[in-house]
Amino acid sequence: METEGWPALQPLLCLAWIAATLPIVAAALPIPAAAGGHILRRLLAAFSSRGKTVRPSASSSASSSPKAKFTVPQKYFMHFYVVGAVTTTSLLLAIWFYAYMKMTPLLPEPSSFSTIASHLVGSNSFSFGHVHSHTMGHKYRIWRTVFVILLMEIQVLRRLYETEHVFHYSPSSRMHIMGYLTGLFYYVAAPLSLASSCIPEAAEYLQGQIAEFIVKGRARMPDLVIDSSSLLQPLLKLGWCQWIGAVIFIWGSIHQIHCHAILGSLREHKDSDEYVIPCGDWFNRVSCPHYLAELVIYFGMLVAGGGADIPVWLLFIFVITNLSFAAVQTHKWYLQKFEDYPRSRYAIIPFIL
Repeated sequence: METEGWPALQPLLCLAWIAATLPIVAAALPIPAAAGGHILRRLLAAFSSRGKTVRPSASSSASSSPKAKFTVPQKYFMHFYVVGAVTTTSLLLAIWFYAYMKMTPLLPEPSSFSTIASHLVGSNSFSFGHVHSHTMGHKYRIWRTVFVILLMEIQVLRRLYETEHVFHYSPSSRMHIMGYLTGLFYYVAAPLSLASSCIPEAAEYLQGQIAEFIVKGRARMPDLVIDSSSLLQPLLKLGWCQWIGAVIFIWGSIHQIHCHAILGSLREHKDSDEYVIPCGDWFNRVSCPHYLAELVIYFGMLVAGGGADIPVWLLFIFVITNLSFAAVQTHKWYLQKFEDYPRSRYAIIPFIL
């Protein structure tokens, strides 16, 4: 639903995701070197490099190595999740408040009037039922968005915690500045995409509330009473699609937690640059199981959202292409680094890639 005075947010997000995805897809295509394919792949690999794939040589410092030009410390990953947490929390509070104030009750309350009217109205009953169904469908869409943004909130807060307490980045670990800027873009655009169908109307409602508060003042505004049951019960009345998506999300999150714990424990000394071959959980199948778990997590969000919004599909496509490209680069690094690296492992998706 578009509201007057608001730009077409969803088309802008679609264009942004397409622009971010096309270079990755182009780099994966067998473009001849004469046509610039080799240059494109090297450029994209440089932009996406981080950690071990951008590690300077032993004879060069992190700041003087040519490979480390235009890079920032990898510990700046923390910035992604801070930005993501601020964006997601703001959207969650705004849309949840709007849903609570304007989209409750979620289910129609039984009334004798509606039963009598269905018999007396006659030929107009279909029109009445159609309008009522449309209204309830709109309410479900708003609360479904609250549900999905709540999943995203859990994801970014968990990643924020892991960045601080699970991962121990080496002082020499770097990432390219383009990768850093892409991460900041992602953790703003991803929550916006998940909530894009509701943002215009929720923002317009909040603007109206703020304007009313400015005009009337606090003394003349009605007291805000929050009923916890009305705040939470609509989430429990959503459909099976949302709960299947939540189960997929939890499944992916559990594996990502395990894989991150394995990666975080590889270096006993925080200042050490030595790497060992990770084993356990999905590492026995793929080189980047934490990326595979990320795909599962966002697929869960896609399912929970009902798959009705194009920006969410384009977000998921970007996640697939971006993580697949990064996983292939990491997989190549493992094969070059370790002579005894298991050749049976795939990069990210078993039996496919």
